Amino acid sequence: QVQLVESGGGLVQAGGSLRLSCAASRSTFTTNTIAWYRQAPGKQRELVATISSGASTNYADSVKGRFTISRDNAKNTVYLQMNSLKPEDTATYYCALPVAGTNLIRGSWGQGTQVTVSS
Repeated sequence: QVQLVESGGGLVQAGGSLRLSCAASRSTFTTNTIAWYRQAPGKQRELVATISSGASTNYADSVKGRFTISRDNAKNTVYLQMNSLKPEDTATYYCALPVAGTNLIRGSWGQGTQVTVSS
C-alpha cells in the first residue's frame, strides 16, 4: 500500500527558503520515482519535481534553479529544498508516486503541507 507523509511547510518571506520532507515506507521508496506536486487556491495541481530510484531529477520550468529534489535512501525520505521563494510558490505541496506517461498517481493524495510565501 502506498503511504507517503509530507511535512516541513510554513510561512516564509519572499526570498527565503524551506525544506519539505516526504517520508515513505521502505517498500514504496526503494524502487519508485517520487514526485512533488503543488496546488494553489483556485488552480489545478501541478507537477513540481520528480526523482527516480536512480536519482535522476526533473523540474517544472517555474522552479528550475530555485528548487532541488533529493532522496535519502537510508531514511526513506525525499526532500524538496526550496530557495528564493516567491509569493507565487504559495500552495499546498504533496508528494506522490506518478504513473509514468500519465497525469495519474498511484494510491491517493495525502494531506500535503502548506507553504505560504509573503511579499
